[in-house]
Formats: sequence, structure tokens, C-alpha cells
Amino acid sequence: MKAFVLRSYGSLDARHLTEIDIPAPGPDEVLIRTYATSVQPYDWHCAKGEPYVSRLMPGGLGLRKPPIDILGADVAGRVEKVGRHVTEFLPGDEVYAMSKRGGFAEYVCVRESELAPKPRNLSYEQAAAVPMAANTALIALRDVAQVQAGQKVLVNGASGGMGTFAVQLAKAFGAHVTGVCSDRNVDLVRSLGADEVVDYGKEDFTRNGQRYDVLIDSAGSRPWSAYRRVMTRRGIIVPVGGPAGRWFSPAGRMMRAMAMAPFIPQTLRLADVVACKDNKRNLMLLTGLIEGGEVTPIIGRTFTFKEIPEAVAYSEEGHATGKIVIAI
Repeated sequence: MKAFVLRSYGSLDARHLTEIDIPAPGPDEVLIRTYATSVQPYDWHCAKGEPYVSRLMPGGLGLRKPPIDILGADVAGRVEKVGRHVTEFLPGDEVYAMSKRGGFAEYVCVRESELAPKPRNLSYEQAAAVPMAANTALIALRDVAQVQAGQKVLVNGASGGMGTFAVQLAKAFGAHVTGVCSDRNVDLVRSLGADEVVDYGKEDFTRNGQRYDVLIDSAGSRPWSAYRRVMTRRGIIVPVGGPAGRWFSPAGRMMRAMAMAPFIPQTLRLADVVACKDNKRNLMLLTGLIEGGEVTPIIGRTFTFKEIPEAVAYSEEGHATGKIVIAI
């Protein structure tokens, strides 16, 4: 099979497209023929080994080489083989997963405990847009912020891959949602159900006098002191991304936030989707919301398998609308 194999840090390019053996599923694993995957900041951070500070953090990047040899956390495809202990899936089943590795390949083995049936109303490409981005939004809103009906939620970066899910999930939980985005994406964010939309090119949302119970921040576009101005006294800020940097950002920004947390009345909490142990349960919940019409994945651009390096570079630019999907 063909796969983009990463053996050292650096930009992902066509030279990494390699012919390797199809993996054999372990006793608790399922072999999937990959039909679609997606690209996100997680991939190019791992490929480049940046920010450098992450190489020194427990559970972060490897010090001298990538901890993952085949990138691509999102997988949508069809079951080819199952391990001898697998009971929930059979060859031919349409599935999707957040596997944390292996999506940039024609075949991938995924543990049964991470796998869920693909939503019936989605194509493989649409399904591949869901796992990591939607899971991140779900964890940030439901588990970290514990959003309640009637609360006011601000999503900064509302038109991005995670942000489009955050707007829809917050509405599904009964919140009053304000989305922050650029002028070109105002109509999109409004169509996702946002009650209010702020064009950051025309208005500074940190100075408009509004107050919010929860702020989901994937843009990292303002200092923490500015975010505090828009929060209620017991508001919760959940940073889930931000501008990239070679040495520290966005990891350094997250560390500064946590260092400041004990000294302010508002709460700063991180949403760690990589460490989550409930991916399958979360995907099943998301499937219900998707099939019920409450959540729809937004795809900004679709690339072919051979164009993965271009897709990763496009993601790194930081201006993508919705999800970047790869059709394999």
C-alpha cells in the first residue's frame, strides 16, 4: 500500500509517499481501507516538530524524531479484516474513527474501542471531517466548560474546522452563541445557527460591552487580559489553539494561561482531545446529532491523496474555512 511515512522532522512533501506492507490487525483491531482523511494543525505540528518546547513536554513531540510515523488522525473507510477478539464489526462495514495516527495511508489498523459506524447520511469525505475537530469541540463544551442551556457562549474562530462544530454543538446544548470570524465567513457562521456574528475586521469583540459565560478560543487573536473583559466573573475560557510559532506558540500561550489561572476569578481550562479515552462514545453521540440534522460537517477544500503535502501546507497558513479533507 501507499502511505506518507515521516521518518524525521521537516516539511511533508511528495518524497514521503512510500510503498509499505498492508498492516495486519491485532486481536482487538480492525483493518480499514481508508477512503478519506482530513488535515488539521495537529498534523503539521507533528511533521515539523514545532513548537520546539513541545519536544520537552511529557506526552508531547519526540525530542529527535516524530512520535508518529504516519500522520492523519481522522479515518473514514470500510472494514477489510477484523482481529479474532473483535465482535462489533464485520468486513464491509462503513466506519470512522479518530485513531491519532495512520490516516495518511491506504490502509490503517484501528482498535475496536476507537471505532464507530459511519453516520448513514454522510459521505466518506464528510465523515472524515468529523472525528478530531468535532471531538475537540464536544470535549471543550460538554466536559470542560459544562455548558448549560441559556448560557452565553462565544466561539472565537467560528469558521474554522473546530469552530464550525463548536457553534453547532453549543446551539444543540441550548446556548446563546456568538461567533467571531472574518467578513467572508459571516454568512456561513450565521447559517450554522449562531445567534450573533462578529466580524473581527470591523469590531473588537473584547470591547463591545458584552459578557459571556464560556469562551471557546481556537484563534488566539487577543491577549488573555482582553478575553477576561468579556467574561462573567465565573466565566470559563477554553483555549484550543492559536497562532503557531517555531519555539513556543501555541504551547507557550497555553502554559501562560494555566500559570495565570490560580490568580483570576475566571476559569482557564484546556481540552485535551489526544488524551481522551472516550473517543468511541463521543463519536456515537456525534453520529446521533449528525443523523438528527443538528450537526453538519463543513468542508472548505478537498485534496487528493497525492496532494497531502499541499493540503498540510494550506492548513499551516491558518486561514482555512471549515475542514480540509483528503479523498483517497
